[in-house]
Amino acid sequence: MPEKRYYATGKRKTAVARVWIKQGEGNFVINGRSIEDYFPTEDLRVMINKPFVITGHLGKFDVVANIYGGGIPAQAWALGHGIAKALLEYNSNLRTVLKKQGLITRDPRAKERKKYGKRAARASFQFSKR
Repeated sequence: MPEKRYYATGKRKTAVARVWIKQGEGNFVINGRSIEDYFPTEDLRVMINKPFVITGHLGKFDVVANIYGGGIPAQAWALGHGIAKALLEYNSNLRTVLKKQGLITRDPRAKERKKYGKRAARASFQFSKR
């Protein structure tokens, strides 16, 4: 019988991460690449591993993820969000721990659209009285 996999989708800004976790040695495959290759900075890898560290499951799950959209930091946040939700699929008792750290809630902040008659979302052109 194949080993059980747990699936979740994580999002941040326009980045979407489809995440599958299964019990293993802590290997990451992100878009066919390793975590060190895909996320070069240590702070992004710390954010990704945060759900595992908080729940005490660091190095106990293999992660396979497909990520698209957004920039590299937004993709890292989306992957962390997806891992937290996949851990909930694995064990729903982890909800209080993950919720307290704010890892389950999708971060709604995104770029505000540009309005007509304005230079940007809120910035106007310089006003001249004469």
